[in-house]
Amino acid sequence: MYPAIVMEHFLNPRNVGIIEDAEIIIQVGDPTCGDSLLLFLKIDNDVISDAKFRIKGCGAAIATSSMTTEMVKGKTLEEALALTDVQVAEALGGLPDEKMHCSSLAVGAIHAGILRYISPQEEGAAEQNMP
Repeated sequence: MYPAIVMEHFLNPRNVGIIEDAEIIIQVGDPTCGDSLLLFLKIDNDVISDAKFRIKGCGAAIATSSMTTEMVKGKTLEEALALTDVQVAEALGGLPDEKMHCSSLAVGAIHAGILRYISPQEEGAAEQNMP
């Protein structure tokens, strides 16, 4: 059902964990399937120097979070904002249509976190989604 690279990222996910001094911490979820993603990004001179995540979700959610964090490390904030769910799915060798929402969850977290970092709506906004 899944390409080998999806299974590899599911069985051996990259970048699982937390970043204690992260500039971006954001939690997102998909209420229709129950997936919940906590994302940490370390930013140095507008470049993502590290990315880690913790997730409660299916194999596709784990694999897409792993691949997404791999794809944004070393990218500028602008480059990371240009990343799409389709690019993540393609990097994984494709996903079934019913699992595309998993890549949207991971990419959406990246975008939301960066946008909040670039222009916080209010003082303390970053703490609103912290566990």
